Amino acid sequence: MKLVVTIVGKDRVGIIATVSSVLAENNVNILNINQNIMEGFFNMVMIAEMSEDSKLKLGELQTVLKDKGEEMGLDIKAQHMDIFNVTHNV
Repeated sequence: MKLVVTIVGKDRVGIIATVSSVLAENNVNILNINQNIMEGFFNMVMIAEMSEDSKLKLGELQTVLKDKGEEMGLDIKAQHMDIFNVTHNV
């Protein structure tokens, strides 16, 4: 299953390392990353893939990422790519 992971918040050291570590620890593969920083605000979108070998189900991963984001003062969300596409299609 492909996921869209979005990270938004004030820029700080370790954002990419933290998020990619959470994904790696749970056997979620990062396929693509796009990030930018504008006037001190960090914005990143990752395309990732969960396989049957992933350690967590999507709902559990969403909770882990949300909690990690709150610890860092960031908004981190993970959505199934199909859901993301439907909700962001104009």
